[in-house]
Amino acid sequence: MENIIVKMNHISKSFGSVKALNKVNLELFKGEVHSLLGENGAGKSSLMNILSGIYMPDEGELSIKGKDLVLRSPKDAIDLGIGMIHQHFKLVEVLTAKENIIAGYNKGIFVKHEELSKKIKETSAKYGLEIDPDKKVYNMSVAEKQRVEILKVLYRGADILILDEPTAVLTPQETEGLFDIVRNMTKHGCAVVIITHKLNEVMEISDKITILRKGESIRTVLKEETDVNELTELMVGRAVDLSIQRAPLGKRKKVMEIKNMTVLNFDKTKAVDNISFDMLSGEILGVAGIAGSGQKELCESLAGLMHIHSGDVIYRGNSLKGKNPADIIRMGISMSFVPEDRLGMGLVGSMDIVDNVLLKEYQKTIGFMLKKRTSKEKAQTIVDALNISTPSTDKHPVKLLSGGNIQKVLLGREIAANPEVIITAYPSRGLDIGSSMLVYDLLNEQKQKEVAILYIGEDLDVLMELCDRIMVLYNGTITGIVDAKTSTREQLGLLMSGVVEDNLDENS
Repeated sequence: MENIIVKMNHISKSFGSVKALNKVNLELFKGEVHSLLGENGAGKSSLMNILSGIYMPDEGELSIKGKDLVLRSPKDAIDLGIGMIHQHFKLVEVLTAKENIIAGYNKGIFVKHEELSKKIKETSAKYGLEIDPDKKVYNMSVAEKQRVEILKVLYRGADILILDEPTAVLTPQETEGLFDIVRNMTKHGCAVVIITHKLNEVMEISDKITILRKGESIRTVLKEETDVNELTELMVGRAVDLSIQRAPLGKRKKVMEIKNMTVLNFDKTKAVDNISFDMLSGEILGVAGIAGSGQKELCESLAGLMHIHSGDVIYRGNSLKGKNPADIIRMGISMSFVPEDRLGMGLVGSMDIVDNVLLKEYQKTIGFMLKKRTSKEKAQTIVDALNISTPSTDKHPVKLLSGGNIQKVLLGREIAANPEVIITAYPSRGLDIGSSMLVYDLLNEQKQKEVAILYIGEDLDVLMELCDRIMVLYNGTITGIVDAKTSTREQLGLLMSGVVEDNLDENS
């Protein structure tokens, strides 16, 4: 058909012994939004990296705009009108929007800035992309940076756009704005591919949906002819209950009190700015906020990894200000921390599971003798309980496991320490649906054991279903602490944008 703009037939790609793609088929039409769904490792990114010229397929044929082609580089793809907007933006922070847009592309020696600004503004108006061409990137919000990335590929003539997890760092309001832009692009004949794991957004924006599983294309469906339950079953290969059960509240006794805490970045700017809240036993306190709002610094300061500039953290009457993790352990405080950076901060990648468990036990060991047998038994228990796929618990470095299995090792080790407090940042990131549900069940079990849990998440639906209260951060400050049962995506989105709640009730 003449409206087919991309045709990928029997595409296969291997990395060593791993078959990332196995005879995958995909067709893209002008003016449509086509979502790619699949669990981690299903082959979504590999397929789009082939379309954008980053990888070359081992087998298969690629046809673009009616011509059979071989893409040997990203430049080949760009020249054919294919642009990919990555989840992690590729912008130079100290340059303006228009400088980023023309960087590496301008074909002439001299640039007339007035003409360039005019052309950018014309392209912006055409697609509904509001942007100041002369604004520095470091002064932009996340949504503005994303618009610059999109405008960059449109300016270069792209009419096939690939968006990789485009809403991961956006508020609900910014997400709706992005979808308006995407709809505008398709009205002008662009084909848009969205790689995502958020099923509700897939159902909102897509025209067609292709599901990949274990490197194979399972089915392509029209949005009007499917639903979330069917998509989940196609992704996983079996029916999955997607409902998250909120465990009953515990005794809610104050375990940790954060009082007017300020934490500074290395450049002395405020990462966390004069925040106060309580952590209560038998409760999950969720934390929402766009990326870079102070979530990382909050976690690390509570765990003793970052210096508290002012204010205090009180744990059952004891101040933790100025205490490092070893000091906290010596005080007899049982605290578990699941950081965002799994291998950089959570686990030692070159060590096996047993030795990583042993590292946790070592901190609490009195004397010089370590019992490796105990750690080996605990490691095996973790592997069995969390269904971790690994050749063995020892002699196999954790860095060789998949991202999801690495996360399960880390979370399992921290829970096995029987903590009184759990601080966890994005614990289900990178996990498939089944494993994510397992994580939520584990946290609910800890809640029922009267553990105080701080849960930093990016999926607002999960935060509202799993947590009891949700604290929203914006530029290091608290804009609101709300009841998760009665909160809405719109309310949380406003708080994430900096609109302060009038009546904060921290312990409601």
